[in-house]
Amino acid sequence: MADQGAAMCEQLIKAVNVMMDAETSQIYRLEALKFCEEFKETSAFCVPCGLQLADKAQPAVVRHFGLQILEHVIKFRWNNMQQQEKVQLKECAMQLLSKGTHSILEEESHIKDALSRITVEMIKREWPQHWPDMLKEMEALTSQGEAQTELVMLILLRLAEDVITFQTLPTQRRRDIQHTLTQNMESIFSFMMAILHVNVEDYRKLVNSTVQAHCRVAVATLNTLAGYIDWVSLVYITSGNCHLLEMLCLLLSEPDLQLEAAECLLIAISRKGKLEDRKPFMLLFDDVAIHYILSGAQSADGLVVERRYIFLKRLCQVLCALGGQLCSLVGSDVEVEVPANLSKYMEAILAFTTHSSQFLKSSTLATWGSLFRHETLSKEAVVVEMAIKYLRASMINLVKTGFPSRDDNPSCGYSRVDFDSDEDFNLFFNSFRAQQGEVVRIACRIVPLEAFQIAAEWLQYQIASPIDTGDTTSKSAEGLCSLLSPSVVQWDAMTVFMECMIAQIFKNLEEEKLPIDQSMELLQAVLNYETKDPLILSCVLTNVSALFPFVTRRQHFLPQILYKLFKAITFEVGQDNKAPRTRAVKNVRRHACSSIIKICRDYPQFILPCFDMFYNHVKKLFSSDASLTHMEKCSLMEALVLISNQFKDFAKQKAFLDELMASVVAEWTSEEIRHVLSDPAVFLSFVGADQVVTEHSKDTDATGLNRGRLSFCLYAMLGVVKRARWPADLEEAKAGGFVAGYTPAGAPIYRNPCTAHFLVLLPNLLLLIRTHNSLYMPENMAPFHTCLWSHNESSSEKTHLLDIYDSPVYRTNLERMQGFFTTLYDNCFHVLGSAGQSLQQEFYTISGLAEEINRSAFFSLDHNFLNKLLRVFLRQLVLSCPQEYYDSLLCPLLGPLFAYMQQVRIVPGEDEEEEVVCQDSQVTQEMLEEQLVRLLTREVLDLLCKCRPLDRSITSEPSKEDMMMDSVQTAAPAQPTEELTELGKCLMKHENIYMTLLTLSFTSLSWKDTTNCHRTASMVCWTLLRQVVGGNLLPEAVTWFYTSVLRALQVHGQHEVCNSTLSQLAMLIYENLRPRYMELRAVMTQIPNISVEALDQYDHRLMDPNAQKVGDKKRKDQFKKLIAGTVGKALCQQFRKEVHIRNLPSLFKKPKPDKDVLNTEALGLAALFSPENNAL
Repeated sequence: MADQGAAMCEQLIKAVNVMMDAETSQIYRLEALKFCEEFKETSAFCVPCGLQLADKAQPAVVRHFGLQILEHVIKFRWNNMQQQEKVQLKECAMQLLSKGTHSILEEESHIKDALSRITVEMIKREWPQHWPDMLKEMEALTSQGEAQTELVMLILLRLAEDVITFQTLPTQRRRDIQHTLTQNMESIFSFMMAILHVNVEDYRKLVNSTVQAHCRVAVATLNTLAGYIDWVSLVYITSGNCHLLEMLCLLLSEPDLQLEAAECLLIAISRKGKLEDRKPFMLLFDDVAIHYILSGAQSADGLVVERRYIFLKRLCQVLCALGGQLCSLVGSDVEVEVPANLSKYMEAILAFTTHSSQFLKSSTLATWGSLFRHETLSKEAVVVEMAIKYLRASMINLVKTGFPSRDDNPSCGYSRVDFDSDEDFNLFFNSFRAQQGEVVRIACRIVPLEAFQIAAEWLQYQIASPIDTGDTTSKSAEGLCSLLSPSVVQWDAMTVFMECMIAQIFKNLEEEKLPIDQSMELLQAVLNYETKDPLILSCVLTNVSALFPFVTRRQHFLPQILYKLFKAITFEVGQDNKAPRTRAVKNVRRHACSSIIKICRDYPQFILPCFDMFYNHVKKLFSSDASLTHMEKCSLMEALVLISNQFKDFAKQKAFLDELMASVVAEWTSEEIRHVLSDPAVFLSFVGADQVVTEHSKDTDATGLNRGRLSFCLYAMLGVVKRARWPADLEEAKAGGFVAGYTPAGAPIYRNPCTAHFLVLLPNLLLLIRTHNSLYMPENMAPFHTCLWSHNESSSEKTHLLDIYDSPVYRTNLERMQGFFTTLYDNCFHVLGSAGQSLQQEFYTISGLAEEINRSAFFSLDHNFLNKLLRVFLRQLVLSCPQEYYDSLLCPLLGPLFAYMQQVRIVPGEDEEEEVVCQDSQVTQEMLEEQLVRLLTREVLDLLCKCRPLDRSITSEPSKEDMMMDSVQTAAPAQPTEELTELGKCLMKHENIYMTLLTLSFTSLSWKDTTNCHRTASMVCWTLLRQVVGGNLLPEAVTWFYTSVLRALQVHGQHEVCNSTLSQLAMLIYENLRPRYMELRAVMTQIPNISVEALDQYDHRLMDPNAQKVGDKKRKDQFKKLIAGTVGKALCQQFRKEVHIRNLPSLFKKPKPDKDVLNTEALGLAALFSPENNAL
């Protein structure tokens, strides 16, 4: 046998060397791997061969494989081994720990890891019941040297991870081990603290070669402590006047140990729990602890060293966690005073806020926000003073610098560590700036006047400074800035600061304290500032808008502001208006339009006296050769409509709208346009889409103008319908003639001055939607260039997202054409969606509206555009529709929609058996199609949920997955009480709609979309089904509903949240329908591995009214066990070999008394109270 074992070892060594040799061919490597795996699975020589291969005389790769063999034996053969074999293997493993390794500095880390795994696997199976002295044996090992001490620390760490963190054990075994660990935690902690103390002291004292060995042990001990600090009782962390935390603070000054110490400290300070238990954390604000923390935080920037940088990140997190404890404790019931060293603590936070690393800066924002919001701390003088310092620091932090591809700022080096590309940095910084803005706003509440002074000085400095284009000038014009030019990033940062500050000034200062005169000086300086750089002009316009609230106190500034904005609407870089406008120029013009709309929306009463001047100027712009785009014209029209709402006179406002919309109405209702919109072929020819669109094709003036005519009409329609309103005050509305009557309930029926125009424009609008939909019919697509219909906008969107540099807006002819069709279709539904909200009764009472919408919006509907119909139009329609129009309007629309959704959903994989070769583009298209349909499903469900046809859900959405079962158990009794809203009841009256909804919801449970599955199972399925539970359902239908849920468990059951909701739904169906439908039992008996006896017991309790009832939780647990066989496994788990760990005799079972308690003389009541009993 020994010879056979030796021969097998030689073969295994050869196989391992073949596998690890880089020159080995793939065939030989696979053969060697197969041989090794078969040996582990079948050989009787595993233990002797494993031990021989693990001998320290062997090479490291061979030793590691030997240890793998031993681990495999323990994992998969332990239950079948004899007790003597187990003891022998355990002794051999302990020998390997004791004498089977090289010195601590020479031994490979993967060997140490493998040795610790073997020991932990045995502990998981035998401790504490069969191995009571394990901890003592571990402690004894540490006396043999540094290598053994490190191994013991690795064992304790892995044990905690497997039992507590990853919970890879059966419940009883996990409870046994966790209970024993907790019982011995005081000695374990004392043991680890002693090891750490001894090795740190030796590390500091010694200067010979052993110093690194002690350092290695100290590092391992700190890592192990980190694995325990996260879950042990806070008593062990704070005992001895926080001795552990004090030691960790001292280690922050040791370069070789500071990172691990900081990680331990972070885990400890981040602990939650009772406030009383966390009170000792305030000791970290004492002089010694705060000194070491502050020293680490204020270390000067230098070369970016990765380990040092990671330490700074951890230390920053420590400070932030400490701030969280401070904010929780101060002002609470535990009566913690504001620490005397608060200023030092805030200096440490400020040191990170002013660090070169953008990531470190961002890490402090949440803490600043908490401090500035805190009811008690925000009133402290040191915090008020620090708020001013923070605002000045934010002047630097808001500046967008530090791109990893550049080297013009100290933060660039850190960004290269944190970000893979400029795009990643760009995304991060946008989020970072938004968070900064929020903290700036909070700080401005504390020091509003000081914040205004900082912003004023910054704005004046920018106005006085010459423009610096830097080395990244615009690609489109000489002498202009790009987005990365120094002047632009400074102006941009200052603008963000100004916007954040102004809003808080008005909220937190009394009227008499507002710095109106100084703000007017600032505004005048901004209005006088002239620049031809579009990027800087955009910032100037933002500052004008930000300062506008002050203008309401000085009305004579209004004409100057309007002049500045109108001038920007016609902004051009040069005199040549024919050259393509850059993105920056277009943005300036749009910015000016948006600013005017915002002012007219927020201050219409203030602008009203200037209406005539405003209107005349707009008419002058329209008639002149100002080269306004259609969107710019419509923006100005929108602003005029907003002001006209202040007329508060129906006749006057309608007359104005008649004049404003005269040209649009004439154009849109002309015979030419009606003819164009009636015929798909004529329509395509009219817009120039009846030919192959390539880069070289000439876009004729006529077709370009035609597209512009259609776009302008739709933009104008949308602007007027969206903005025209009646007065909010009922008395003003009645006086102005806006009230047409009253509903039977007494609510006023308003009339909108734009209704007449909308009714005239509506027929051709619906005609356009119908024609657009018909373009995707095969007979209409065939004659034309199909690439036009791809609407593949992903590339252009990607370019737009990643284009952080200024460039002309050059789009290909194809992209322009696709953009035209997309925008045209979107605007059609925006107009319809806005009409319901704006016109209300006048819209819903349009004769035959449902039939017209069905004939247009639902005609030849293509699922690629259904999401726009759902999101933009139908959702708004449902939300604003009065109850009396549910039957006449909503039901005729929603019925066909739900029926269409059943047809459009294509279950993936139905053609998987066919062997086809797919190109990358085909695969990508299939993925896009599947994702699109998935999103459509979510849109329909969202429509159901947000529009609230369902009043309540079975379960509430939890914030954590582990809360799901609790919420399921408490929220849904056996007979739920969810009720339908009026809309839901209306839909249920129509059998075809109801059955479609039922079928769609239960079918969608097994689609590969966990979000949809969870929401549908928890909010829709049972609420719909329970409406007919008491009726006469067909047995086939009941079986289908139930098997649909079980099928969903097969697909999604591995996800805990879906498992909970689906199990709850299955139980509701079974318990409510099983008494009348024996077919459900037949379904249950087909579940794999179901216990028929358990099923009989469950049915007995369910069917027999006299049977003993069990609690809800126990009943649900029993049902989950019954259907456990339907739960599918995740792909990564399907082919994994199961590890079985047997339970040992429980530590928690109390032995039954041998005698009857009542008959035991010593414990009888008479004996207990007799004079002879001296127990008390």
